[in-house]
Amino acid sequence: MGLLLGLFFGIGVLLISWAVISPRETKVSTDGRLTARSRDLLAAAGVEGVTPAAFIGACAITGFVGFVVMFLVSAALPIGLVFGVMAGSVPVALLKSRARKRLAEFRELWPDVVDNVASAVRAGLSLSEALAQVGERGPLPLREPFRRFGSDYASTGRFADSLDRLKARLADPVGDRVIEALRIAREVGGGDLGRLLRSLSSFLRDDARTRSELEARQSWSVNGARVAVAAPWLVLAMLSFQGDVIQRYNSPVGALIIGVGAVVCVIAYRLMLRIGRLPEPERVLR
Repeated sequence: MGLLLGLFFGIGVLLISWAVISPRETKVSTDGRLTARSRDLLAAAGVEGVTPAAFIGACAITGFVGFVVMFLVSAALPIGLVFGVMAGSVPVALLKSRARKRLAEFRELWPDVVDNVASAVRAGLSLSEALAQVGERGPLPLREPFRRFGSDYASTGRFADSLDRLKARLADPVGDRVIEALRIAREVGGGDLGRLLRSLSSFLRDDARTRSELEARQSWSVNGARVAVAAPWLVLAMLSFQGDVIQRYNSPVGALIIGVGAVVCVIAYRLMLRIGRLPEPERVLR
């Protein structure tokens, strides 16, 4: 009898512990996804020395400041909330803009990097030495990551690990393809390395030229989407200085109108971007 009671007691304790612990695990997983996305965005923008927690905190502080300012100006809670959310998304928008510019800049530079590596290999250098040389003679925006690659390889002698760290520093989808091609070429060996590098350089130049032409033609729709979405909120911000007018939104009906307008703007903006912009390349070879 005592053994049976002990068994039931143990099962009860196990079930209670599982019920208490499981929600915490789900929360950690959610926080992990947010942290991972922040880390990827910081890496894609080339921002070093800023942790994901600091970036998330900056978004929260910016949003709170925007809420306080607009609430004090308009004395309307819905206005303060919607502009607080907009202000909180400003750091994200700035990082995404910087990441896109960095991606476009690197896309134009990678053919020159491959040409430099090919020239160094033809001159008799090994592939690791040719990559380290890019840090001294390559395009200026890409010198620092390759210089650090040379330091890593000189200190460890591990080519694959040094390439992995180089990919993490670059955080560039085109760079991932180039580095993986160089990794395969080194592992396979043979006399086709020069031909592979020349073919890769030609492919990268054609891809960059084609994508630049398409982005130039599609840019008008992106700019139009931004102007169309920003215009009503700029008008609302100017109306916030007119107390008798803006107080009409300081009611449940006014809050509903602002909320519906915000949702419609977000949906319309996302649809216009999806229709008018080219898909951004993803890092599938991390």
